[in-house]
Amino acid sequence: MRIDLSGRTALVTGSTQGIGLAIAAGLAQAGARVGINGRSEGRVGGAITALRDRVPGADLVPVVADVTVEIEAEHAVSELGAVDVLVNNLGVFGAADPLEISDDEWRRYFDVNVLAAVRLTRLLLPGMTDRGWGRVLNIASDSAIVTPAEMIHYGVSKTALLGVSRGFAKAAAGTGVTVNSVIAGPTHTGGVEDFVYQLVSRDLPWEEAQREFMRLHRPQSLIQRLIEPEEIANMVVYLSSPLASATTGGAVRVDGGYVDSILP
Repeated sequence: MRIDLSGRTALVTGSTQGIGLAIAAGLAQAGARVGINGRSEGRVGGAITALRDRVPGADLVPVVADVTVEIEAEHAVSELGAVDVLVNNLGVFGAADPLEISDDEWRRYFDVNVLAAVRLTRLLLPGMTDRGWGRVLNIASDSAIVTPAEMIHYGVSKTALLGVSRGFAKAAAGTGVTVNSVIAGPTHTGGVEDFVYQLVSRDLPWEEAQREFMRLHRPQSLIQRLIEPEEIANMVVYLSSPLASATTGGAVRVDGGYVDSILP
């Protein structure tokens, strides 16, 4: 199976590290011109340097913007021109006592995890539909379906993102543009390492801490390990390609079998 995205432009939000960086690498490897997004020039520049080492000759565009702010999201779009593939990857998460989460913190999670994706989709979807081709991918989570007691604000925001994806898929019906969610399972990133150590002893070596985390907090996982970011990226690259032309309005799982359900 050969995926060729030559001549396509992609924007990956929050792509200076973790899953976003892996997705950017995968899209660049498939030949796409990729906008690398972060809030600081230093982070974006560092990510571009790392990506050029991984993908020699990659066509990468720095997009320094906080896409949770409307005027900066508009700037991000103007930096790239016509965007064919939008990957709404930006997100925040963290453990919190459900009874201690303030209204402001609830709003912050929705601003980052939901409204940033809505805003960029609203800005870019009309151009995609006019051109008759496009892909919108929203990076969701197993927490959208299995709401974790230790971070319900995160889980609920990702549940909302599934609805956003389905709704915009309907708005793009019959245009050649597809909109999907990717349900990422527990994934090995720097941020997740910090999260794991919030829940298990910091005295444990990482491999042991990971096993303890999966045993105690994610026992439903069928692969019984954290997923690597590149495994998420593989699905995103496929869904971004012409090969996935009949997949839209879906919530596609890359969760290691964590969600105990046949659908979605």
